[in-house]
Amino acid sequence: MATNISILKINAPRQKVWDALTKAELVKRWQYGSDLLTSWEIDSPIKFRTEWEDKVFEQWGKVLAFKPTAFVQYSLFAPRPGLEDLPENYFTMSYILTEEDGQTKLEIIQEDQRPNAVQEAPQGEENPVLKALKELAESE
Repeated sequence: MATNISILKINAPRQKVWDALTKAELVKRWQYGSDLLTSWEIDSPIKFRTEWEDKVFEQWGKVLAFKPTAFVQYSLFAPRPGLEDLPENYFTMSYILTEEDGQTKLEIIQEDQRPNAVQEAPQGEENPVLKALKELAESE
């Protein structure tokens, strides 16, 4: 299994970072225009839907944990050729928010047991999606 970790230090209160992670209108601004569809209730469905070049891309799963301004976790299935929608082909995303030195520390953990999962070096602001998330939370 690959466990990929990203850590960001964000100059914004936890609530602003939390909103950027959980409010559909804000998620759309940092996740490639994806529409987030969920109620955030435990065991409820979650879906990310993106339209790009006249095609629709979707990822779906379920909400596993939800503790406002502190922790959210969900499973996701990202379809690709030859990959069936089976439990072993889902990955788990966890977002942990803590306050540290007047900033919000955001730790993102992706646990991936899918075939050909790649173990990556830890990431931060050099990742364009994470940079967009940080900039959005700091500007709101």
